[in-house]
Amino acid sequence: MTRAATEHYRQSFDRRTPEQLRTLSHVKRFTERLAGDVEFRKALSENVDAPRTVTERYGIEVDPMEMLPLWHGDYQKYRFKPESAQWPLATMWDEHLREMLRHRDLLRDEGEMSTINPRFHAWRERQIRRCNDELGASALSVTYPIIAFELSEGCTVGCWFCGLSADRFKGYYDYSKEQAERWRGVVGVASEVFGSAARTGFCYWATDPMDNPHYDRFLFDYYRITGALPQTTTAAPLKDQALTRRVLRLSSLYGTTPNRFSVLSKAHLNQIHMTFSPEELLGVELVLQGKEAPTAKAFAGRARERKGKLRSAIKDDAIALLERDHTTIACVSGFLVNMQQGRLQLVTPVPGSERWPLGYRILGERFFRTPDEFREGLQSMIDQYMLESPATHLPIRFRRDLQYKAGNRYFQLRARNMEYRVPDHVAPISVGDLIAFGNCTASELVMRVTTDGTSVLAVADLLDRLYAAGVIEDDLDDRFAWQTSNWTTSRIEAAKYAGSRTDGRRSCRFALRYYVSIKELRHLAISQCGVGWQAVSHPPSAASWRAQPT
Repeated sequence: MTRAATEHYRQSFDRRTPEQLRTLSHVKRFTERLAGDVEFRKALSENVDAPRTVTERYGIEVDPMEMLPLWHGDYQKYRFKPESAQWPLATMWDEHLREMLRHRDLLRDEGEMSTINPRFHAWRERQIRRCNDELGASALSVTYPIIAFELSEGCTVGCWFCGLSADRFKGYYDYSKEQAERWRGVVGVASEVFGSAARTGFCYWATDPMDNPHYDRFLFDYYRITGALPQTTTAAPLKDQALTRRVLRLSSLYGTTPNRFSVLSKAHLNQIHMTFSPEELLGVELVLQGKEAPTAKAFAGRARERKGKLRSAIKDDAIALLERDHTTIACVSGFLVNMQQGRLQLVTPVPGSERWPLGYRILGERFFRTPDEFREGLQSMIDQYMLESPATHLPIRFRRDLQYKAGNRYFQLRARNMEYRVPDHVAPISVGDLIAFGNCTASELVMRVTTDGTSVLAVADLLDRLYAAGVIEDDLDDRFAWQTSNWTTSRIEAAKYAGSRTDGRRSCRFALRYYVSIKELRHLAISQCGVGWQAVSHPPSAASWRAQPT
């Protein structure tokens, strides 16, 4: 795995002098006030000629006149243009933003597993391509970590907009001798199975990290095993200030990605600014969620539920904050682990919907009590769900969000963010039409459209390329659909530990026993061609079918 993201993040701070870092931290605080405090904005507008008097009242030690494009309407047209050089603080801030955006993009590459776990790697790449099609604006910010751990059950904060509908707090995973050993064993297994991609992991989901008083000890264990300190996002940075400061201290020593505080109101912003200096929060992004902030809420979880209630009450202004194109806050394409419950799930982001109201899809689930059982659960789900080619015994159809249009020897697929034009002349009848109709399995489709070994190979290659592009529907299992946090909790006792593990292994063996891959169809076609027949199975060049943004 490349360490480019780590090196880029560290360099973005190390290259600056202490004085430059101090100045940058105060510019950052200025932008937080600007976005999250209407009274601050009003004061600036009333003191346009002497804005320094406003920032001094807030303890912000930079001159707004040196960053006019960041806040003054008459000067915003110069932002991101060469003319902005005359406002050095605006230039400094925008350069910092570009560096953080570049770091975010590099983080996607941290999950690379093509050598150590090629099946997982190919599956994750398919999910990334699918998400780029269907997540809307949310896709830009997703880095696709491969694993997340919950160190408690439920959450004490209870944000009304929680995209994961976190359940009420029921307790945390203790750092006792036995449980700490189990934790280190589980993280060690993840590091062995996923290699350096385990560095993308983090330790929260539908939980708040600060609900576990030992959170920093779990973080440090993770760092010692994987070489990476997990990123922290919390809506309760003031709950245990000593714990928060320990986490910030670890991040200053070993961190390679920004932490985040979710700020719930202007009063919350005031308290955070009073408690932590600008310098302490330079490596912490404040996600401003209050009413005075412009942050849109993802259309998933409680925010999605709230929209229905607001619509009934005819409160359209409030509905506007629920941005339809911000479809999910889920980011993991990989494994979700709850240490308290001993539960392991395979998940991937999807737009919030009636089918997947929390904005992520659950493909499979296992339970574990030991690191060895955790390893078994990982491997069984990789074997069962991360197939190299379309499963030939299941219906093959295009994703339900895609619009299909047949053409003359080609077909088009239109998604939210992308349009595909695919040649469709590898067989006497249209492969695209059969997939769009969706009433046959992959093996039945191949048999229906092929007349000789050559066309079998061509059809198999086309199916493989469609599968790799992420346009083939793989959401065919209703077992985990329409989930809520309460529903997930209610399953725990019914499927606990050994029984669930045994059932999972049995279902996995059943699936593998009857699975015949597209590659096996290729082999069958070649074996039937007889002596003297030469098969070369190269897919057509990428240029022969195009994907372009819509």
